[in-house]
Amino acid sequence: MTNQLLLKLIKTRLLTLLSILIITLLGFYSKFYSGKEEVWINHHLGGIFYVIFWCLIVFLFFPEAKPVIIAGWVLSITVLLEFLQLYHPKFLGLLRGSFIGKTILGTSFNLIDIIFYIIGWGIAIIWLKKLSKLNYSKCK
Repeated sequence: MTNQLLLKLIKTRLLTLLSILIITLLGFYSKFYSGKEEVWINHHLGGIFYVIFWCLIVFLFFPEAKPVIIAGWVLSITVLLEFLQLYHPKFLGLLRGSFIGKTILGTSFNLIDIIFYIIGWGIAIIWLKKLSKLNYSKCK
C-alpha cells in the first residue's frame, strides 16, 4: 500500500470516527431534548440517527463495502428489531432493563418508526458515499 493510499484510509477512518461521535451526540440529545416538538424528537427523530450510527459503525470496519449494501443490512436489522418489540420474552426484558438496552432494542413497537428508519437509510447512503469517495479518489 502506498503512503498516499494509507493516508487516505487514515483520513477516512478519522472522519468516520468523527461522524460517529457527532451522530451519537445528536442521538442522545434527541432522547433527552425537552421543548417544542419534544414527543416527536424524543420518539421518532432518534430513529434516523440510529440507522446512520450503525451504518457508520459498519463502514468503520468495512470501508470497502458498498454504502447501499451496508445501509440495506442495517435497515433490515433495524426493522426486525422494531417488530421484535412486539414480543416480550424474559431475556429481552432483562436486556431492555438498562438504558443502553432500551436505546439499542427499544421498548415498544411503533410502525411509524419505520418511516424514520428509511429516512436514516437514505441519509446514511449519501453520508457513506461521501466518506468512501475519500478512499477511492485519485492520488495526486
